[in-house]
Amino acid sequence: MALPGLAISTTQGQLSGRGLEGFYRSGRRLLSRCQVRVAGREPLAVQAGMTAADRVRFVGTLRASPGTGPDPDVIVERTRDADGTERITLRSAATRPLRLPLEVALGTDLADLSAIASGRTAGELPADVRDAGLRWCRATTSASVTADPPPADALASAGLLRWEFELPPGGTATVELRVRQDGAGPVRAAGRTATSPLANARAACDAPAVHDLLRTSIGDLQALLLRDPTRPADLHLAAGAPWRCGLAPAEALVAARMVLPLGTRLAAGTLRTLARTQRTGPGPQSGMIPGPLRDAGPHLPPGCTGTEATLLFPVLLAEAHRWGLPERDTEELLPAAERCLAWLRRAVGDGTYLCDPLPGGPARCETQAHAHRAALLGADLLDACGRPGAAGLRQWAQELRMTFRGEFWAEDRGGGRPAAARAPDGRLLPHLGAAAVHLLDTGLLRGGEPAPGLLDKVQTEQVARLLGSHAMDSGWGLRGLAVKEAGYNPFGHRAGAVRVPETAVAVAGLATAGYEKEAGALLRGILAAADAFGHRLPEMFGGEQRTEGGAPVPHPAACRPSATAAAAVVLLLTTLVGICPDAPARTVTLRPVRTAPLGEIGLTGLRVAGAPFSVRVSRLGLAMVEEAAEGLRLGA
Repeated sequence: MALPGLAISTTQGQLSGRGLEGFYRSGRRLLSRCQVRVAGREPLAVQAGMTAADRVRFVGTLRASPGTGPDPDVIVERTRDADGTERITLRSAATRPLRLPLEVALGTDLADLSAIASGRTAGELPADVRDAGLRWCRATTSASVTADPPPADALASAGLLRWEFELPPGGTATVELRVRQDGAGPVRAAGRTATSPLANARAACDAPAVHDLLRTSIGDLQALLLRDPTRPADLHLAAGAPWRCGLAPAEALVAARMVLPLGTRLAAGTLRTLARTQRTGPGPQSGMIPGPLRDAGPHLPPGCTGTEATLLFPVLLAEAHRWGLPERDTEELLPAAERCLAWLRRAVGDGTYLCDPLPGGPARCETQAHAHRAALLGADLLDACGRPGAAGLRQWAQELRMTFRGEFWAEDRGGGRPAAARAPDGRLLPHLGAAAVHLLDTGLLRGGEPAPGLLDKVQTEQVARLLGSHAMDSGWGLRGLAVKEAGYNPFGHRAGAVRVPETAVAVAGLATAGYEKEAGALLRGILAAADAFGHRLPEMFGGEQRTEGGAPVPHPAACRPSATAAAAVVLLLTTLVGICPDAPARTVTLRPVRTAPLGEIGLTGLRVAGAPFSVRVSRLGLAMVEEAAEGLRLGA
């Protein structure tokens, strides 16, 4: 994948036209069938592997010489790129010359991904011979496949291209196919330019898989980058492939915040893109970042991601400023952040809680956490920029904090729990789910200090205990809903499946609050899951309990790769070294996880204050800065 290009196949390498298989561009399938036959037979697939986020290599073999025993004498290598290029190479291992006919059968339906997902596709379209290949048309869309060298035969009725090669012993022959949407030009992936907004950080760790996990995750983030069509210089992350290859405002902000250690340019591009969507003018929605509804599990109605995005906007800007976002970018984006904060104050009104925008909607636990963090970090940002309004935000946040601790806590014989939501009549919805992790994600203030949270010390300790329990920790990561709750489903999006972003937020929050045992257990579990998924974590997977010799169960509707899952890897690893910057004050504080759950770890190529930053934490939990911006001081 390298958006807007995407290629999907099985490990066999053949594109059969079944299911989601095919080459895509901007959500449209340009080619659904690409089947290779050599000497009249399909090669036997023996190997498949990703060589990069946008490239995969398949190897097959066959016997072309009669009477030579069981050993293959032809190797067929296929290299497939997300930009629509495929190279087919034949290599002879025979001791005599070989005459090898190569046939490639092609077809497409030019269907949209949404139609394919819902099973509403029509059959394959008829092909026309065009230049050195084939062409298909449907309504206003057409696509073509060209070949180099040109085929000896092209049969439109069968969708077939054919070559005849003479290979000497040890000889090779290569055919390159190019899939293009007519009139669209070649795919130019945003993440494959020399000016990528993400630093190419590297990890060295006693746990060797960490290096490959970070490399793969950064590669996936690069592949998910998209340009704002109105301002191509501004980049943001698509939510994930194959289902959500467009902008999802809340997820884009979450991912950009998690990858601030890789630089602030992605945050700036994401914020500028979303600022252009912000609602203006009169009315209760003025200042909001629009976003779709999202499933919230069996106990709550769908939640408004626009509310989450609006509250995340000032938080991302404030923390990006602490990580080193240039002052000119901060000043440019500040008015949009102020409008978000003004919307928050109007939406709360004379009350205390921020409720769902629909009449009679509940006050959700995670929404209060987002709003409290937005008020405190927004006030910090306003002070830093010499703007008014900080005092009112801090006063409301303090009132929310005091009220929340009493009214949102559901007492029980186990020590209590934060309610998932509070109904307008004051009734609590006490089910335990992963939304509680947001209570621990308090944000970063000046001096690299964590902001205060909605919970007191005793309540925080109880939440840490609950998140570390077997009801929530599957052994692979954090479940969306505790196993003993009504409606639990190990494959429910937010009803029991393990969600990677929430697991990373839990690890970071628990570590910051000092609960390193629980943080370490969740961290080791999600890293074990990453190994099982080939270092490419999906956004979610089955929440079934981990057993000896078992493996995490994939979720059929999960995006993989996913922006928030890939970004979560950056958050997990930087949590271990505990980087807390304050670039405007030219300081950085290190608060590493003292128990060093993965042993020694070193991260190089990060970005703090606009310059490379490298840090190492020993097996004893001692941190040392190895590279930093000139004049950057180490805080206490």
